[in-house]
Amino acid sequence: MTSGGTPPTGSFHGVDTVIKLADLENASCLEGRLEELRGRRVLISARDQLVAALALVELDGVAQRLVLCPPDLSAAHFPIVIKSADADAWVRDSAMPEENAATLPTCVTAAPAAVARDVTRRRSHDTEWVLLTSGTMGAPKLVLHTLASLTSAIPSQQPKPGSLVWSTFYDIRRYGGLQIFLRATLRGGALVLSDPVEATTDFLTRAAAAGITHISGTPSHWRRALMSGAAATIAPRYVRLSGEIADQAILDNLRAAYPQSTVAHAFASTEAGVAFEVDDGLAGFPASLVGSAGEKVQLKIEGDTLHIRSDGNAARYLGEGAETLRDDDGFVDTGDRVELRNGRYHFVGRAGGVINVGGLKVYPEEVEAVINSSPWVRMSLVKARRNPITGAVVTADVVLADDAAGFGQRPVGEALTREIIEICRRVLPAHKVPTMVRIVPALDVSASGKLVRPSA
Repeated sequence: MTSGGTPPTGSFHGVDTVIKLADLENASCLEGRLEELRGRRVLISARDQLVAALALVELDGVAQRLVLCPPDLSAAHFPIVIKSADADAWVRDSAMPEENAATLPTCVTAAPAAVARDVTRRRSHDTEWVLLTSGTMGAPKLVLHTLASLTSAIPSQQPKPGSLVWSTFYDIRRYGGLQIFLRATLRGGALVLSDPVEATTDFLTRAAAAGITHISGTPSHWRRALMSGAAATIAPRYVRLSGEIADQAILDNLRAAYPQSTVAHAFASTEAGVAFEVDDGLAGFPASLVGSAGEKVQLKIEGDTLHIRSDGNAARYLGEGAETLRDDDGFVDTGDRVELRNGRYHFVGRAGGVINVGGLKVYPEEVEAVINSSPWVRMSLVKARRNPITGAVVTADVVLADDAAGFGQRPVGEALTREIIEICRRVLPAHKVPTMVRIVPALDVSASGKLVRPSA
Protein backbone atom coordinates (compact mmCIF):
# COMPACT_ATOMS: atom_id res chain seq x y z
CA MET A 1 0.00 0.00 0.00
CA THR A 2 1.46 3.30 -1.06
CA SER A 3 0.58 6.97 -1.28
CA GLY A 4 2.12 8.63 -4.31
CA GLY A 5 4.73 5.88 -4.48
CA THR A 6 5.86 6.45 -0.90
CA PRO A 7 5.80 3.46 1.50
CA PRO A 8 3.57 3.85 4.57
CA THR A 9 5.39 5.37 7.53
CA GLY A 10 2.87 5.14 10.37
CA SER A 11 2.35 2.57 13.10
CA PHE A 12 -0.38 0.32 14.46
CA HIS A 13 -1.03 0.01 18.19
CA GLY A 14 -2.64 -3.29 19.15
CA VAL A 15 -3.63 -4.25 22.67
CA ASP A 16 -0.16 -5.58 23.50
CA THR A 17 1.93 -4.79 20.41
CA VAL A 18 3.07 -1.76 18.43
CA ILE A 19 4.16 -2.30 14.81
CA LYS A 20 5.90 0.38 12.76
CA LEU A 21 4.94 0.07 9.12
CA ALA A 22 8.53 0.76 8.11
CA ASP A 23 9.34 -2.59 9.75
CA LEU A 24 7.42 -4.30 6.94
CA GLU A 25 10.09 -3.22 4.45
CA ASN A 26 11.95 -6.51 4.92
CA ALA A 27 9.46 -8.40 7.05
CA SER A 28 6.05 -10.00 6.80
CA CYS A 29 3.15 -11.26 8.92
CA LEU A 30 2.25 -13.85 6.27
CA GLU A 31 4.63 -16.74 7.06
CA GLY A 32 6.81 -15.77 4.11
CA ARG A 33 3.97 -16.80 1.77
CA LEU A 34 3.22 -13.43 0.19
CA GLU A 35 3.97 -14.68 -3.33
CA GLU A 36 1.44 -17.51 -2.96
CA LEU A 37 -1.23 -14.84 -2.63
CA ARG A 38 -0.21 -12.80 -5.66
CA GLY A 39 -3.11 -12.44 -8.05
CA ARG A 40 -5.45 -14.30 -5.70
CA ARG A 41 -8.86 -13.31 -4.36
CA VAL A 42 -8.13 -13.31 -0.65
CA LEU A 43 -10.58 -13.57 2.22
CA ILE A 44 -9.17 -11.67 5.23
CA SER A 45 -10.88 -13.02 8.34
CA ALA A 46 -9.05 -12.73 11.65
CA ARG A 47 -10.08 -12.07 15.23
CA ASP A 48 -7.15 -9.72 15.81
CA GLN A 49 -7.46 -6.34 14.08
CA LEU A 50 -3.69 -5.97 14.08
CA VAL A 51 -3.35 -9.09 11.93
CA ALA A 52 -5.96 -7.75 9.52
CA ALA A 53 -4.26 -4.34 9.36
CA LEU A 54 -0.85 -5.80 8.56
CA ALA A 55 -2.34 -8.14 5.95
CA LEU A 56 -4.12 -5.24 4.21
CA VAL A 57 -0.88 -3.28 3.96
CA GLU A 58 1.02 -6.24 2.57
CA LEU A 59 -1.59 -7.48 0.12
CA ASP A 60 -2.72 -4.26 -1.54
CA GLY A 61 -1.12 -4.27 -4.96
CA VAL A 62 -0.37 -8.00 -4.66
CA ALA A 63 -3.78 -9.68 -4.42
CA GLN A 64 -6.35 -9.31 -7.16
CA ARG A 65 -9.11 -8.87 -4.57
CA LEU A 66 -9.30 -8.40 -0.80
CA VAL A 67 -12.48 -9.43 1.01
CA LEU A 68 -12.70 -7.79 4.44
CA CYS A 69 -14.68 -10.02 6.81
CA PRO A 70 -15.59 -8.59 10.21
CA PRO A 71 -14.90 -11.00 13.09
CA ASP A 72 -18.59 -11.42 13.90
CA LEU A 73 -19.43 -12.81 10.45
CA SER A 74 -21.63 -15.85 11.01
CA ALA A 75 -20.07 -19.19 10.11
CA ALA A 76 -23.25 -19.90 8.15
CA HIS A 77 -22.52 -16.93 5.90
CA PHE A 78 -18.91 -17.85 5.04
CA PRO A 79 -19.91 -20.08 2.08
CA ILE A 80 -22.09 -17.30 0.66
CA VAL A 81 -19.29 -14.75 0.98
CA ILE A 82 -16.74 -17.12 -0.57
CA LYS A 83 -19.01 -17.83 -3.54
CA SER A 84 -20.09 -14.24 -4.11
CA ALA A 85 -16.50 -12.94 -3.94
CA ASP A 86 -15.11 -15.90 -5.91
CA ALA A 87 -12.46 -16.18 -3.16
CA ASP A 88 -9.63 -18.70 -3.59
CA ALA A 89 -7.40 -17.94 -0.58
CA TRP A 90 -7.77 -17.10 3.08
CA VAL A 91 -5.67 -15.11 5.54
CA ARG A 92 -6.60 -15.89 9.14
CA ASP A 93 -5.08 -15.79 12.60
CA SER A 94 -4.78 -18.63 15.07
CA ALA A 95 -8.05 -17.63 16.76
CA MET A 96 -10.20 -18.33 13.70
CA PRO A 97 -11.53 -21.89 13.27
CA GLU A 98 -10.21 -23.41 10.05
CA GLU A 99 -13.53 -24.98 9.13
CA ASN A 100 -15.03 -21.53 8.46
CA ALA A 101 -13.33 -21.46 5.07
CA ALA A 102 -12.20 -25.05 4.66
CA THR A 103 -13.17 -25.11 0.97
CA LEU A 104 -10.49 -22.58 -0.01
CA PRO A 105 -7.36 -24.09 -1.57
CA THR A 106 -4.88 -21.78 0.18
CA CYS A 107 -4.89 -20.81 3.84
CA VAL A 108 -2.25 -18.60 5.47
CA THR A 109 -2.17 -18.15 9.24
CA ALA A 110 -0.79 -14.67 9.87
CA ALA A 111 0.88 -13.41 13.04
CA PRO A 112 0.30 -10.07 14.82
CA ALA A 113 3.94 -9.16 14.24
CA ALA A 114 6.34 -8.31 11.43
CA VAL A 115 8.66 -11.32 11.16
CA ALA A 116 11.99 -10.86 9.35
CA ARG A 117 11.75 -12.43 5.90
CA ASP A 118 13.42 -12.17 2.52
CA VAL A 119 10.49 -10.25 1.06
CA THR A 120 10.34 -8.60 -2.35
CA ARG A 121 7.82 -5.77 -2.46
CA ARG A 122 6.38 -5.55 -5.98
CA ARG A 123 3.01 -4.18 -7.09
CA SER A 124 1.34 -6.21 -9.80
CA HIS A 125 -2.39 -5.51 -9.38
CA ASP A 126 -4.85 -2.69 -8.87
CA THR A 127 -6.41 -4.54 -5.98
CA GLU A 128 -10.18 -4.61 -5.55
CA TRP A 129 -11.46 -4.13 -2.01
CA VAL A 130 -14.70 -5.86 -0.99
CA LEU A 131 -16.60 -4.78 2.13
CA LEU A 132 -19.57 -6.44 3.76
CA THR A 133 -22.64 -4.49 4.73
CA SER A 134 -24.02 -4.74 8.25
CA GLY A 135 -27.31 -4.16 10.01
CA THR A 136 -29.52 -6.95 8.68
CA MET A 137 -30.29 -10.41 9.98
CA GLY A 138 -29.80 -12.01 6.55
CA ALA A 139 -26.65 -12.68 4.58
CA PRO A 140 -24.51 -9.56 4.10
CA LYS A 141 -24.22 -7.81 0.76
CA LEU A 142 -20.75 -7.63 -0.78
CA VAL A 143 -19.77 -4.17 -1.99
CA LEU A 144 -16.91 -3.71 -4.46
CA HIS A 145 -14.56 -0.73 -4.05
CA THR A 146 -11.14 0.30 -5.30
CA LEU A 147 -8.48 2.00 -3.22
CA ALA A 148 -9.21 5.15 -5.23
CA SER A 149 -12.90 5.13 -4.28
CA LEU A 150 -12.12 4.38 -0.64
CA THR A 151 -9.63 7.27 -0.40
CA SER A 152 -11.52 9.85 -2.46
CA ALA A 153 -12.51 11.82 0.66
CA ILE A 154 -9.09 11.74 2.33
CA PRO A 155 -7.25 15.09 2.18
CA SER A 156 -4.17 14.95 -0.02
CA GLN A 157 -1.95 17.17 2.14
CA GLN A 158 0.65 15.35 4.18
CA PRO A 159 0.73 16.14 7.94
CA LYS A 160 3.97 16.59 9.81
CA PRO A 161 5.55 13.21 10.66
CA GLY A 162 4.20 11.89 13.94
CA SER A 163 1.72 14.76 14.30
CA LEU A 164 -1.46 12.67 14.10
CA VAL A 165 -2.46 9.74 16.27
CA TRP A 166 -5.77 8.28 15.16
CA SER A 167 -8.06 5.95 17.01
CA THR A 168 -11.51 4.57 16.37
CA PHE A 169 -14.14 2.52 18.15
CA TYR A 170 -14.92 0.92 14.78
CA ASP A 171 -13.48 -2.31 13.47
CA ILE A 172 -11.26 -1.40 10.50
CA ARG A 173 -12.97 -4.02 8.34
CA ARG A 174 -16.13 -1.93 8.32
CA TYR A 175 -16.39 1.19 6.18
CA GLY A 176 -16.15 3.70 9.03
CA GLY A 177 -13.12 2.03 10.57
CA LEU A 178 -11.48 1.47 7.20
CA GLN A 179 -11.62 5.20 6.51
CA ILE A 180 -9.61 5.85 9.67
CA PHE A 181 -7.19 3.00 8.87
CA LEU A 182 -6.50 4.51 5.43
CA ARG A 183 -6.01 8.01 6.82
CA ALA A 184 -3.45 6.77 9.32
CA THR A 185 -1.71 4.45 6.88
CA LEU A 186 -1.50 6.72 3.85
CA ARG A 187 -0.88 10.00 5.68
CA GLY A 188 1.88 8.86 8.01
CA GLY A 189 -0.02 8.74 11.28
CA ALA A 190 -0.33 6.21 14.07
CA LEU A 191 -3.50 4.21 14.63
CA VAL A 192 -4.65 2.82 17.98
CA LEU A 193 -6.75 -0.25 17.20
CA SER A 194 -9.73 -1.20 19.35
CA ASP A 195 -10.59 -4.70 20.53
CA PRO A 196 -14.17 -6.04 20.65
CA VAL A 197 -13.73 -7.67 24.06
CA GLU A 198 -11.97 -4.69 25.62
CA ALA A 199 -13.88 -2.53 28.08
CA THR A 200 -14.48 1.04 26.95
CA THR A 201 -12.48 2.33 29.92
CA ASP A 202 -9.46 0.18 29.03
CA PHE A 203 -9.61 1.21 25.37
CA LEU A 204 -9.72 4.91 26.22
CA THR A 205 -6.84 4.44 28.67
CA ARG A 206 -4.73 2.87 25.91
CA ALA A 207 -5.71 5.61 23.47
CA ALA A 208 -4.73 8.27 25.99
CA ALA A 209 -1.36 6.61 26.63
CA ALA A 210 -0.67 6.70 22.88
CA GLY A 211 -1.48 10.42 22.78
CA ILE A 212 -4.42 10.20 20.40
CA THR A 213 -5.27 13.42 18.54
CA HIS A 214 -8.16 12.21 16.35
CA ILE A 215 -10.84 9.66 17.29
CA SER A 216 -14.05 8.47 15.65
CA GLY A 217 -17.10 6.32 16.38
CA THR A 218 -20.85 6.09 16.09
CA PRO A 219 -23.10 8.19 18.34
CA SER A 220 -23.82 4.96 20.26
CA HIS A 221 -20.07 4.43 20.76
CA TRP A 222 -19.78 7.94 22.11
CA ARG A 223 -22.77 7.65 24.40
CA ARG A 224 -21.24 4.54 25.93
CA ALA A 225 -17.92 6.36 26.31
CA LEU A 226 -19.62 9.23 28.12
CA MET A 227 -21.38 6.74 30.39
CA SER A 228 -18.14 4.88 31.17
CA GLY A 229 -16.69 7.64 33.32
CA ALA A 230 -13.47 7.50 31.29
CA ALA A 231 -14.27 10.10 28.63
CA ALA A 232 -12.02 12.64 30.33
CA THR A 233 -9.07 10.24 30.00
CA ILE A 234 -8.46 11.43 26.43
CA ALA A 235 -7.92 14.96 25.14
CA PRO A 236 -8.34 14.76 21.36
CA ARG A 237 -8.08 17.66 18.95
CA TYR A 238 -10.73 16.14 16.69
CA VAL A 239 -13.81 14.04 17.49
CA ARG A 240 -15.83 12.49 14.67
CA LEU A 241 -19.24 10.79 14.60
CA SER A 242 -20.70 8.74 11.76
CA GLY A 243 -22.75 5.61 11.11
CA GLU A 244 -25.90 6.77 12.92
CA ILE A 245 -27.86 10.00 13.18
CA ALA A 246 -25.94 12.51 15.29
CA ASP A 247 -28.68 14.31 17.22
CA GLN A 248 -28.18 17.66 18.91
CA ALA A 249 -27.90 16.10 22.38
CA ILE A 250 -24.84 13.97 21.58
CA LEU A 251 -23.15 16.86 19.74
CA ASP A 252 -23.71 19.15 22.72
CA ASN A 253 -22.51 16.51 25.19
CA LEU A 254 -19.30 15.91 23.25
CA ARG A 255 -18.68 19.65 22.90
CA ALA A 256 -19.01 19.94 26.69
CA ALA A 257 -16.71 16.96 27.26
CA TYR A 258 -14.06 18.17 24.78
CA PRO A 259 -14.30 21.98 24.64
CA GLN A 260 -10.93 22.31 22.88
CA SER A 261 -11.83 19.79 20.16
CA THR A 262 -13.42 20.07 16.76
CA VAL A 263 -16.55 17.92 16.97
CA ALA A 264 -17.67 16.83 13.52
CA HIS A 265 -20.27 14.43 12.19
CA ALA A 266 -19.97 12.83 8.78
CA PHE A 267 -22.40 11.02 6.55
CA ALA A 268 -21.01 7.95 4.85
CA SER A 269 -22.18 4.50 3.83
CA THR A 270 -20.47 1.40 2.51
CA GLU A 271 -22.16 1.80 -0.87
CA ALA A 272 -22.19 5.58 -1.29
CA GLY A 273 -18.88 6.52 0.34
CA VAL A 274 -18.32 9.75 2.27
CA ALA A 275 -20.86 12.44 1.37
CA PHE A 276 -19.95 15.30 3.69
CA GLU A 277 -18.64 16.33 7.09
CA VAL A 278 -20.26 19.01 9.25
CA ASP A 279 -18.37 20.71 12.08
CA ASP A 280 -20.61 23.68 12.94
CA GLY A 281 -21.98 22.01 16.08
CA LEU A 282 -25.47 21.55 14.66
CA ALA A 283 -27.38 18.39 13.81
CA GLY A 284 -28.23 17.82 10.16
CA PHE A 285 -26.53 19.51 7.21
CA PRO A 286 -26.96 22.80 5.28
CA ALA A 287 -29.44 22.68 2.38
CA SER A 288 -26.80 24.41 0.26
CA LEU A 289 -24.95 21.09 -0.02
CA VAL A 290 -27.78 19.66 -2.12
CA GLY A 291 -27.86 20.13 -5.90
CA SER A 292 -24.47 21.82 -6.25
CA ALA A 293 -23.50 20.96 -9.84
CA GLY A 294 -19.82 20.44 -10.54
CA GLU A 295 -18.93 19.47 -6.98
CA LYS A 296 -16.85 16.32 -6.34
CA VAL A 297 -19.73 14.99 -4.25
CA GLN A 298 -23.23 15.64 -5.56
CA LEU A 299 -26.33 15.21 -3.41
CA LYS A 300 -29.97 15.08 -4.42
CA ILE A 301 -33.16 14.50 -2.46
CA GLU A 302 -35.64 12.25 -4.20
CA GLY A 303 -38.76 11.02 -2.46
CA ASP A 304 -37.40 12.56 0.79
CA THR A 305 -34.41 10.19 0.52
CA LEU A 306 -30.75 11.21 0.20
CA HIS A 307 -28.96 10.13 -3.00
CA ILE A 308 -25.21 10.52 -3.57
CA ARG A 309 -22.95 10.55 -6.63
CA SER A 310 -19.19 10.84 -6.20
CA ASP A 311 -15.82 9.22 -6.85
CA GLY A 312 -16.34 7.53 -3.48
CA ASN A 313 -19.30 5.47 -4.68
CA ALA A 314 -18.71 1.73 -4.77
CA ALA A 315 -18.54 0.12 -8.20
CA ARG A 316 -21.20 -2.54 -7.71
CA TYR A 317 -22.54 -5.36 -5.58
CA LEU A 318 -21.05 -8.82 -6.02
CA GLY A 319 -22.85 -12.14 -6.22
CA GLU A 320 -25.39 -13.98 -8.27
CA GLY A 321 -28.50 -11.91 -8.84
CA ALA A 322 -26.98 -8.86 -7.12
CA GLU A 323 -29.14 -5.76 -7.32
CA THR A 324 -28.09 -2.62 -9.18
CA LEU A 325 -26.14 -0.20 -7.01
CA ARG A 326 -26.61 3.07 -8.90
CA ASP A 327 -29.49 4.64 -10.82
CA ASP A 328 -29.31 5.70 -14.46
CA ASP A 329 -27.70 9.02 -13.48
CA GLY A 330 -25.03 7.36 -11.36
CA PHE A 331 -26.54 8.19 -7.95
CA VAL A 332 -26.65 5.76 -5.01
CA ASP A 333 -29.87 5.71 -2.99
CA THR A 334 -28.78 5.70 0.67
CA GLY A 335 -32.22 4.77 2.04
CA ASP A 336 -31.87 7.58 4.62
CA ARG A 337 -34.87 9.90 4.92
CA VAL A 338 -34.36 13.62 5.45
CA GLU A 339 -36.61 16.56 6.27
CA LEU A 340 -35.95 20.22 5.46
CA ARG A 341 -36.29 22.59 8.43
CA ASN A 342 -35.19 26.22 8.36
CA GLY A 343 -32.62 25.81 5.61
CA ARG A 344 -31.13 22.63 7.00
CA TYR A 345 -31.78 18.97 6.24
CA HIS A 346 -32.24 16.69 9.24
CA PHE A 347 -32.07 12.91 9.12
CA VAL A 348 -35.27 11.33 10.42
CA GLY A 349 -34.55 7.63 9.92
CA ARG A 350 -34.15 4.74 7.53
CA ALA A 351 -36.77 4.10 4.86
CA GLY A 352 -37.06 0.49 6.06
CA GLY A 353 -37.32 1.27 9.79
CA VAL A 354 -40.67 3.06 9.87
CA ILE A 355 -43.34 2.31 12.50
CA ASN A 356 -46.89 2.43 11.14
CA VAL A 357 -49.31 3.93 13.66
CA GLY A 358 -52.81 3.83 12.20
CA GLY A 359 -51.47 4.52 8.71
CA LEU A 360 -49.18 7.35 9.91
CA LYS A 361 -45.39 6.98 9.68
CA VAL A 362 -43.07 7.26 12.65
CA TYR A 363 -39.29 7.15 12.28
CA PRO A 364 -37.77 5.88 15.55
CA GLU A 365 -34.66 8.05 15.23
CA GLU A 366 -36.77 11.21 15.08
CA VAL A 367 -38.46 10.38 18.39
CA GLU A 368 -35.14 9.32 19.95
CA ALA A 369 -33.63 12.71 19.12
CA VAL A 370 -36.39 14.38 21.15
CA ILE A 371 -36.06 11.96 24.08
CA ASN A 372 -32.28 12.34 24.09
CA SER A 373 -32.68 16.11 24.47
CA SER A 374 -33.80 15.53 28.07
CA PRO A 375 -30.96 16.29 30.51
CA TRP A 376 -31.81 13.04 32.31
CA VAL A 377 -31.31 10.81 29.24
CA ARG A 378 -28.06 9.42 27.83
CA MET A 379 -29.54 7.27 25.06
CA SER A 380 -32.82 5.76 23.96
CA LEU A 381 -34.34 3.16 21.67
CA VAL A 382 -37.78 3.68 20.18
CA LYS A 383 -39.72 0.68 18.91
CA ALA A 384 -43.22 -0.51 18.07
CA ARG A 385 -45.66 -2.42 20.22
CA ARG A 386 -48.66 -4.11 18.67
CA ASN A 387 -52.01 -2.47 19.17
CA PRO A 388 -55.39 -3.93 18.10
CA ILE A 389 -56.76 -0.54 17.03
CA THR A 390 -53.85 1.30 15.36
CA GLY A 391 -51.75 -1.72 14.45
CA ALA A 392 -48.85 -0.37 16.51
CA VAL A 393 -47.99 2.26 19.09
CA VAL A 394 -44.66 3.84 19.93
CA THR A 395 -42.70 2.82 23.04
CA ALA A 396 -39.22 3.74 24.24
CA ASP A 397 -36.44 2.19 26.32
CA VAL A 398 -34.28 4.82 28.00
CA VAL A 399 -30.83 4.74 29.61
CA LEU A 400 -30.38 7.54 32.13
CA ALA A 401 -27.47 9.95 32.18
CA ASP A 402 -25.60 10.95 35.29
CA ASP A 403 -27.30 13.72 37.24
CA ALA A 404 -27.23 16.84 35.04
CA ALA A 405 -25.59 19.87 36.65
CA GLY A 406 -27.82 22.93 36.75
CA PHE A 407 -31.08 21.03 36.30
CA GLY A 408 -31.87 20.30 39.94
CA GLN A 409 -32.93 16.98 41.35
CA ARG A 410 -33.77 14.27 38.83
CA PRO A 411 -37.38 13.03 39.12
CA VAL A 412 -37.81 9.40 40.08
CA GLY A 413 -40.16 6.62 39.03
CA GLU A 414 -43.31 7.58 37.15
CA ALA A 415 -42.54 11.29 37.55
CA LEU A 416 -39.46 10.85 35.39
CA THR A 417 -41.18 8.85 32.64
CA ARG A 418 -44.07 11.34 32.60
CA GLU A 419 -41.60 14.19 32.15
CA ILE A 420 -39.94 12.42 29.21
CA ILE A 421 -43.32 11.80 27.58
CA GLU A 422 -44.26 15.44 28.15
CA ILE A 423 -41.09 16.58 26.36
CA CYS A 424 -42.22 14.50 23.38
CA ARG A 425 -45.77 15.94 23.50
CA ARG A 426 -44.40 19.48 23.29
CA VAL A 427 -42.50 18.73 20.08
CA LEU A 428 -44.08 15.77 18.28
CA PRO A 429 -47.50 15.00 16.78
CA ALA A 430 -49.65 12.76 18.99
CA HIS A 431 -49.06 9.57 16.97
CA LYS A 432 -45.27 9.90 17.47
CA VAL A 433 -45.41 10.32 21.25
CA PRO A 434 -44.44 7.16 23.16
CA THR A 435 -47.31 5.54 25.00
CA MET A 436 -44.83 3.97 27.40
CA VAL A 437 -41.29 4.79 28.51
CA ARG A 438 -39.24 2.15 30.28
CA ILE A 439 -35.99 2.90 32.15
CA VAL A 440 -33.35 0.24 31.38
CA PRO A 441 -29.73 -0.17 32.54
CA ALA A 442 -28.29 -0.55 29.02
CA LEU A 443 -29.14 -0.93 25.33
CA ASP A 444 -27.68 -3.47 22.96
CA VAL A 445 -25.16 -2.14 20.45
CA SER A 446 -24.12 -4.20 17.43
CA ALA A 447 -20.55 -5.07 16.46
CA SER A 448 -20.69 -2.19 13.99
CA GLY A 449 -21.40 0.24 16.83
CA LYS A 450 -25.07 0.87 16.06
CA LEU A 451 -28.12 0.41 18.24
CA VAL A 452 -29.67 -3.02 17.70
CA ARG A 453 -33.16 -2.33 16.39
CA PRO A 454 -36.04 -4.83 16.34
CA SER A 455 -36.43 -4.40 12.57
CA ALA A 456 -32.70 -4.94 11.88
